[in-house]
Amino acid sequence: MGKLIITEFMTLDGVVESPELWSLDFWSDEMAQFKMKELESASALLLGRKTYEGFAEAWPQRSGDPYSDKFNAMPKHVVASGVPDLSWNNSRLVEPQFHEAVKHLKENEPGDLVVHGSITLARELIRTALVDEICLLIYPVIRGEGAKLFDGSLQLTLDCNSVTTFGNGVIAGVYASKPTS
Repeated sequence: MGKLIITEFMTLDGVVESPELWSLDFWSDEMAQFKMKELESASALLLGRKTYEGFAEAWPQRSGDPYSDKFNAMPKHVVASGVPDLSWNNSRLVEPQFHEAVKHLKENEPGDLVVHGSITLARELIRTALVDEICLLIYPVIRGEGAKLFDGSLQLTLDCNSVTTFGNGVIAGVYASKPTS
């Protein structure tokens, strides 16, 4: 049984929307190693519809390196209403009433279940106490506008498991959910 991990790219002012507009200039070998380590413990992805569609457009063309090959091969569980195009390798639909399905996945996946992006899904997973860990890569950028993971509707206390500072000014904070008493 693995953990359910949310992993997000975030600006200093909390924006997680459209990281492709502000994160790419900061990418480094250090960060690639960090993300590879995160992926190594994962056995499946849990994605919202928009993130899945963006990934399904970009990732299948990538191959020949350990990250791309694993990312493309691993199971992808997609939370969506309706039936999206699930043609990306190993993709499965999880119905919109997904809470029990996610509990089942957490209990039965041999490794971690990782949520990339998927802001609405991530908020709901946090709200319903299904998240074990949150990994935030915080970029030295202020966007001013854009969707935020922590939008004022969530309240929680976390334990800081680790902090990594990369040479480009990006900080990775890994936080564990505290058990409710």
